[in-house]
Amino acid sequence: MKARVHVMLKNGVLDPQGKAIGHALGSLGFKGVGEVRQGKIIELEIDAANREAAEELVEQMCQRLLANTVIENFTIDIEE
Repeated sequence: MKARVHVMLKNGVLDPQGKAIGHALGSLGFKGVGEVRQGKIIELEIDAANREAAEELVEQMCQRLLANTVIENFTIDIEE
């Protein structure tokens, strides 16, 4: 199975990379762009018995390593 983890800063947490991207887009002439938030995607190949086991395993990985849950939120997508 393939797991895709989307990690984003929580609302209210300062995002300097997002601000820099937004500023650069404006400098390049792109108009109408509001707030920009930057995140990351992590793809994992998971050997699990079923979808529920894969989700549980990836959840543990996120809680312990892949996301800083104090300042970041994450979502998990599993493809079989």
